[in-house]
Amino acid sequence: MRNVVNLRSYSTVSRIPTLVLLDLQQEYTAAPRLYAIPKAEAALENCRMALAHSRKMGFPVAFLRMVGRSPFFNPALSYSRWIPGFEPLTSEMVFERSMPSCYANREFGHAMSESGGHVVLAGFSGEAGCLATAVEAFHRGHNVTYLADASASLGLNQIPAASVHETVVELIGLYGEVTTTREWISEQSANVFRQGVR
Repeated sequence: MRNVVNLRSYSTVSRIPTLVLLDLQQEYTAAPRLYAIPKAEAALENCRMALAHSRKMGFPVAFLRMVGRSPFFNPALSYSRWIPGFEPLTSEMVFERSMPSCYANREFGHAMSESGGHVVLAGFSGEAGCLATAVEAFHRGHNVTYLADASASLGLNQIPAASVHETVVELIGLYGEVTTTREWISEQSANVFRQGVR
């Protein structure tokens, strides 16, 4: 039996999280493409868990897609398509941008402000999209929760991807809350239980 969350029971609208999934595009998984992230499977599995939980609970979900006029993230190429299993539902938000921060899309910024500004970040790439979005969210007074294990970063020059991601997690921690996917799901489930479920 599916529980239906009574979102009106939340004491303030800002407590209702919006799951924001960044750039779950084939460009990041199609090796040996330049932006392919090694060992992205664990992050994708955690993104699946976060997405399934958000859909089950009826939380808002926003998908962000990078688009550009280059050999990368070009909408004319198949690599810009969603990773299978991460296609947005018609009831979910989809935004496109050409700069790292999600707030580069004006409609995204407006939607987050109007929905209370509780942003839960996951996806690619940690060192660019996630970090830039977390910093800008902080400056806009929005609350950011970063699902560190539902994200991955690219290597930078001679710095391996894993080391870059560890640094990104620490940096985002300066601007918001950092947690794991399972901890976030557990916390949200507990919040709903405390607020009341119908």
